[in-house]
Amino acid sequence: MYILNTGDTAFVMLCTALVLLMTPALALFYGGLVPSKNVLTIMMQNFISMGVVALIWIFGGFSLAFGPDLGGVIGDIRFHFALDGVGAAPGAHYARTVPFILFFAYQMMFAVIAPALITGAFAGRLNFKGYLGFLILWMILIYIPVCHWIWGGGFLARLGVADFAGGIVIHVSAGFSALASVLYLGRRAGMAPGARTIPSNLPLVAVGAGLLWFGWFGFNAGGAYAADALASYAFVNTTIAGSIAMLVWLILDWSSRRKPSFSGVLVGAVAGLATITPCAGYVEPWAAIVIGAVGSLICYYAKRVQDRFAFDDALEVWRAHGMGGLTGALLLGLLASPHINAVGASARQFWVQICGVVIVAVYAFVLTLIILWLLSRICNIRVSREEEERGLDESLYGEDAYRL
Repeated sequence: MYILNTGDTAFVMLCTALVLLMTPALALFYGGLVPSKNVLTIMMQNFISMGVVALIWIFGGFSLAFGPDLGGVIGDIRFHFALDGVGAAPGAHYARTVPFILFFAYQMMFAVIAPALITGAFAGRLNFKGYLGFLILWMILIYIPVCHWIWGGGFLARLGVADFAGGIVIHVSAGFSALASVLYLGRRAGMAPGARTIPSNLPLVAVGAGLLWFGWFGFNAGGAYAADALASYAFVNTTIAGSIAMLVWLILDWSSRRKPSFSGVLVGAVAGLATITPCAGYVEPWAAIVIGAVGSLICYYAKRVQDRFAFDDALEVWRAHGMGGLTGALLLGLLASPHINAVGASARQFWVQICGVVIVAVYAFVLTLIILWLLSRICNIRVSREEEERGLDESLYGEDAYRL
């Protein structure tokens, strides 16, 4: 029997609010990066996730992710459906000193932002009904099973796969789904291979990046589910990795372009934050320096793979989140310290991490292709060339982000 701790409860409640903030922050971040004619479209896709995912999470999503395990694959939907049995008593999974209903809310915020990350990849190409269908199916068929496999006691958890705050569950699944989506939908109209998206509002990107970084403290430190030393390590590791990755990206950009790039600095910080996410509660602060630097290098040079195969990932979601989460998950196997948490670096742990990353990446990639194929058989999900050239804000919503 676990005892409720009011300090831990207040801490996790704050972290839940911080993670919620990250989805509107992502809307600002993406909204500033896309052309002005598509700002409202991508922000709408991010905000609507907060409503649709909450409904799914209440009516079966949470049950399937965290209900009693069924064969290592999925949770039992008969438990916790419509918040049945989800109350004030502590003792759920990792959250042993906070109310179960708060654990429900905290995990819901992770579920909300996961599909929102993917929107940056297919920006300017998917219509609203297509996005709604994709959002619902992606949550049910990809996010919820993967969440159960690793955090809900599924087969990857039994194998020993570690993921402190979502490097695999969120970033790898979203990143490789993003890659599948751009390959299926094809290039944007008039977008030449290797061409870069011109941001419409860099100050808006900076506001979004700052709020994302702020929210990331709840994203990572909250994974301790207690206001303790483990949360403190995760908190400090988060900002160290983000800072180092930002500086490494600046150096790489400056040396290749002969001038520093503000947008590059912001993207580099996000890549570092994504990389530290799976490791935040498993490594010493010195390792966070290495993780931030290596993550920045991997994500920066992943651009060459993107250019080589000419896939049009508009806001480079696969590069920053997919490769960042993948890199961090593997580095966990090499740098985890048993002095911080129960997992230590070893050859076996590294191999287990490889298995976890490969299984989730392949599953997310293949299932995303199937989801998009099914949706396209039911209705037209891609906007017409005329709508794309005119801009989705006007074509789909009849509204404009800026009236100057």
